[in-house]
Amino acid sequence: MKHLSKYVLVAACIPFAASAAQELTPWYLGAGLGVNNYEPVCDLKTMKTCHDENPYAWDVFAGYMLNDYFGVELGYRNLGRTQWTDYSNKLNDVGAKGMTLGLVGVWPFANDWSLSAEVGAMDYILSNNKQWGTEYYSDRGVGSYFGAGIGYNFTENLKLQAKYRRYENLDDDKWNTLDLESNYWGLELSYRFGREVAVPAPVAVILDSDNDGVPDNIDACPDTPAGYLVDANGCTVMVESVQELAIDAKFANNSAVLDQTSYDEVSVLAQFMNQHPESSVVIKGFASNVGNADYNMTLSQKRAEAVAKVLEEKYGIAANRISAKGYGITQPLIAGSSAEANAANRRIEAHVTVVEVGPAMR
Repeated sequence: MKHLSKYVLVAACIPFAASAAQELTPWYLGAGLGVNNYEPVCDLKTMKTCHDENPYAWDVFAGYMLNDYFGVELGYRNLGRTQWTDYSNKLNDVGAKGMTLGLVGVWPFANDWSLSAEVGAMDYILSNNKQWGTEYYSDRGVGSYFGAGIGYNFTENLKLQAKYRRYENLDDDKWNTLDLESNYWGLELSYRFGREVAVPAPVAVILDSDNDGVPDNIDACPDTPAGYLVDANGCTVMVESVQELAIDAKFANNSAVLDQTSYDEVSVLAQFMNQHPESSVVIKGFASNVGNADYNMTLSQKRAEAVAKVLEEKYGIAANRISAKGYGITQPLIAGSSAEANAANRRIEAHVTVVEVGPAMR
């Protein structure tokens, strides 16, 4: 094979676009500079003297990383030139240059350091400017090379490498005058495009089966009813609520005897208190605005105590759950001393309080 076209076709098969999820792209560019030593030109029997006049070599290249460890690299290399005088005292000036295509392996090993290895082919042109160009001939062919290196990343994009390469089969088949190998040592600087982005770790999906805002993995009460307020452990927050029940008992004028029609009101109160054993009641007595205020205060107290006595003795409510207090004429329902006002204001009000513990709602 005399041309590099087949290698270029292989390179063309490489995907051009980087993955959208990776901001540090697979593509990089670079250049290298070093020294090259051709051999075995100085061992040929046709050579009288041998010396390197221009051993400096250089190359430029572009690469594509297939993954974190392997890539493909396309480049152009000039391996420099070497000179010798043959037995006919003619000066030979020989050099090789051409396109290269190879595989590159990279192994990061310590922080920003990495080792590399490469192997590939070179589509070379081998030329001889004999006798200062008065006799010129050249040939073209494909030779192989392999190499190794050590590199250091100054940044995630910029890398410097020290390289060694060995070139084989740089032959002059057309004239059958040269059969060369080469050893190259040099430095190489490359730039990789984009920037590296840390990939976040996958987020575990944590279920909240009862939708109370506390994940199942820490929910101590996993079946909380909808709408209930919960604590940090997912359990229902309980609160105290207060209920009040008022009754209306009547008395005749200037009397502390409970009207028989009011017993049904006291019965309702007793039934409620029996259903709520923790409840307590305050019996409040009131008088109409007729007569002496102090007398009416005493009368209202007696009326309250009369209801309390019926509640305790007739309906069995414990005395420690009952209290009685008279308010006289201080809190009338209807102002004045009309018959309507007096009838309304002669009354008993029983305020029973129940403290219940229940779930707090959101």
